[in-house]
Amino acid sequence: MKELFLIFILMALQASATVSDQGISSSSILGSTWTSPSTPSIPSYLPSPCPDPSGSLSVTISQTGSKDEPDKQYTTQGRPLDFIVTVKNTGSSEVEADVCVKPEGCSLDWFSWTSTSMTIPAGVSRSQELQVQPDMNAVAGKYSFGVEASAKCINSGSSKASFVVQAIDYASETTVSGTGQFQINKNLRSMNSGIKSTKSVLFSGSVDALVKNEYLVDEAKGRNANFQEKDQVDNYNAVVQGDALLGSESFKSSAVFGGVGAKVLESYDVQQMEFKDQDFTLHQTGSQKKMAEFKTADNFTGYYLIDAKQTIPGQRSMKEYEEYVGSFEINRRILFRDATKTKTPCLGTDCSSEPGTSKAQSFTSPCISSSCNDFTNKLNELAKSA
Repeated sequence: MKELFLIFILMALQASATVSDQGISSSSILGSTWTSPSTPSIPSYLPSPCPDPSGSLSVTISQTGSKDEPDKQYTTQGRPLDFIVTVKNTGSSEVEADVCVKPEGCSLDWFSWTSTSMTIPAGVSRSQELQVQPDMNAVAGKYSFGVEASAKCINSGSSKASFVVQAIDYASETTVSGTGQFQINKNLRSMNSGIKSTKSVLFSGSVDALVKNEYLVDEAKGRNANFQEKDQVDNYNAVVQGDALLGSESFKSSAVFGGVGAKVLESYDVQQMEFKDQDFTLHQTGSQKKMAEFKTADNFTGYYLIDAKQTIPGQRSMKEYEEYVGSFEINRRILFRDATKTKTPCLGTDCSSEPGTSKAQSFTSPCISSSCNDFTNKLNELAKSA
């Protein structure tokens, strides 16, 4: 009975503690107003640090060379073209411009640079050279690229440029390095380019490198050469008694077939050649037409000969002859040009009535063979172009 009484007392105390812990009655909760925390509003757009850009960047791309030079946008595989990229700041304050190349159809490694920066004061222009060199695997055709300039708080600008890759009709490259015996013979004739080139080289001994390049473009345009022959020998030495580097090379540009009437003969028999860097270039067409240039720099011990001449029938005859025996270092440049404009003389009554004008003479083929007829046709074409 006593235990039952204690249980009742404990239950009463528990009920009293529960009521005192509630603190707020249900009626006070219903009568109060719940206030949610405020959320900051987000604008529909972010404000720009330059709400009103002042001025713009103007970009121009120009190719080096005379404005009157025809077809200067032409190049060949491996030959570079030089451009000038100019950016003008028309804004009211100095900018740090980022200038980037957009290659479009070109390969990135064709360009000397693809991005650069320019500090350009207000109202001032800044320029940067840009060289474009198509690789040897470039497909012939027209290519274009762009350049874009951008900076903070100013409108960006861009421009485009284009160039044409002309296919090489013939190319031959040889590289040799070693000790022993080596012989090479090359013979090239092109009626379209008026060029005849022969080369015979033989050596016995030791050489680090012997490079023999040749390039031919029949209908060359711009600054492309119709024919170019490069030759480079680096450190040839005879090993035993009787060893020698012997060579005979000749280049002829026939005036009959539209050339400059120049001929260069080079012959050598040396026992030591520290270096030989040579270049023969013929321009029959294009912007540098009627020009043949021979350049060579040599350091050798032995025999060396240069025999160069130019003959234009009835107009010009020049000759240079040089012969060396011993140890020499030479640097020679021979340039032949033909700027004359010949006219076929008026024969018979087939002439224009105006003084100083005449019609080109037409040659009739007297033979039956195809080779003879082909020669006559070329003479007629030459007469028309004179």
